Amino acid sequence: MPASGQPRFGRRRLVRSLAVAGTGVAVVALPLFGATGAAAATTTSTTATTATTATTATTATSATTYPDTLDGWIRESLSVMAQNGIPGSYESIHRNIMRESSGNPAAINLWDSNAAAGTPSKGLLQVIDPTFQAYHVPGTAFDPFDPVANITAACNYAADRYGSIDNVFGAY
Repeated sequence: MPASGQPRFGRRRLVRSLAVAGTGVAVVALPLFGATGAAAATTTSTTATTATTATTATTATSATTYPDTLDGWIRESLSVMAQNGIPGSYESIHRNIMRESSGNPAAINLWDSNAAAGTPSKGLLQVIDPTFQAYHVPGTAFDPFDPVANITAACNYAADRYGSIDNVFGAY
């Protein structure tokens, strides 16, 4: 769960990409179009320009943000996975999410053998609690319903068991 205490999938926000360019005291903001794939993280940039009679100072600050959508959750997970050496591709993660939960981060399976044993599968990639706990990746929320934590833990498990989420084509 994010620091705000609200589940990621409960908030709706609009994220826009802007390229900010400036020279001297002139600053122009241009929208970015066509960014796709795992490497297309939305970057928020702010440029403040201050002119004095003798000098001009420019300060830039950048932070990567992801939209609160399935695409954003997958891209954020891929970033965490890359930092932790966990293999996987956008396409494979998306394929498995659509099969397991249809993209619903609150999905819970109450009818299969895991549920009958008292440990239902949860979240986007339908991870049971013992698997989530064993394969949780530090730096993500310790909540199997958190989309980024669920994807990252499931991909960590798939990497350990199958070599990569890219090798998973059915229930796992």
